[in-house]
Amino acid sequence: MTTVVLGLFFLLLILGVPIYLTLGMSSVAMFASEGQLLPYAQKLIDELNSVTLLAVPYFVIAATFMERGGVARALIDAADAWVGRFRGGLGLVSVLSCTIFAAMCGSSVATAIAMGTILVPAMLRGGYSQRFAAGVVGASGTLGILIPPSLAFVVYGVLADLSVPRLFLAGVVPGLMQASLIAAYVIWFSRRAGYATKDPLPASESLRKTWIAIPALMIPVIVLGGLYGGFVTLTESAALSAVVAIALSLFVYRGIRLGEVLTVMSHAVRNAAVIMIIIAVALAFGHWVTETGMTAGAVAAVKASGIEPWQFLLAMNGLLFVLGMFLEVYSVMLLIVPIIVPMLEPLGIDPIHFGVVMVINMELALLTPPVGLNLFVVANISKTPLAEVIRGTMPLILLMIGLLMVITYVPVLSTWFPELLMGK
Repeated sequence: MTTVVLGLFFLLLILGVPIYLTLGMSSVAMFASEGQLLPYAQKLIDELNSVTLLAVPYFVIAATFMERGGVARALIDAADAWVGRFRGGLGLVSVLSCTIFAAMCGSSVATAIAMGTILVPAMLRGGYSQRFAAGVVGASGTLGILIPPSLAFVVYGVLADLSVPRLFLAGVVPGLMQASLIAAYVIWFSRRAGYATKDPLPASESLRKTWIAIPALMIPVIVLGGLYGGFVTLTESAALSAVVAIALSLFVYRGIRLGEVLTVMSHAVRNAAVIMIIIAVALAFGHWVTETGMTAGAVAAVKASGIEPWQFLLAMNGLLFVLGMFLEVYSVMLLIVPIIVPMLEPLGIDPIHFGVVMVINMELALLTPPVGLNLFVVANISKTPLAEVIRGTMPLILLMIGLLMVITYVPVLSTWFPELLMGK
């Protein structure tokens, strides 16, 4: 029966059935064959009964309100005041704004939408090529799932039963490295293309724009400061971020009117529900995989193969890259994590480090056709042909693959910061 269920699973994937239905129908088939549909329903409910998982809808709500509520505009204006005068300044503004916005919302797509809506048209008006503008915003937007707080790390932490605050810290150094790498590319390309500089703003104007952005800049300080200061739990910090985002959108930046709150909230809840349903059926599917002994068999096979950790990590990077070309980010994570994580300890691989490796692979998934969401988001909001967006992201994809290799084989870059602040 196991072979039949696995055959059904792969058949549904090939046919393009949505991943939650693929996982749900496969696990239902297995439980039904054993006459255990009631336990399956109970398992779904049990998997959703998680305090950590409750953080997901709150982070989605926060990201939605920040995307639509004027927060992005304030951050972009402040970044432009400080780095916009340099050659390729708007490209640097994109990198800096996306980095800061990523530290607030936890979503790559929300970051790309919020920043791209404003920055891509501005870059085109400033004489930048469509290809360059779309590529920089698309690649910078992926920082939304690497720099904390990150929905991807929350999902990985739930699936792997790991500390999400520790995972957040593990993403800080790699995230800053990626931002620096993209900024270096922007400077190099801008000099090569001869993009113009502009006169710096008066100090008073720079300070005014910075002052306006301070309420937005306080979001990561309040949320992450409260979390690591021990004042709030992860779920409470997520709820706090949602409350602050709503308040700023309504009363400070006024990008959303009071009458629009329910509409924006319903959109956020719908997006969160999609993620929660996928997680629930994936965890139930993972439970079935474990119960059948497939996980234990895979671990035993890895031990017997004599594979080296570096070979395993290289193979995982290749697998994740290929899967990321055809499946959505959370679908890849939910398929792979329950099977792979039990293999890490026998190989001596830190699961926190592997979480960072996985998330960087998922960033690449957002940029690689045919299913790279950031490509479609940027193409849509900038009215740029998809082929041009892909060409614009290609150099940055190569740079990110180089970064991935460094992070993969220098694990201290992921583990140093969490060990410094939280111990081993």
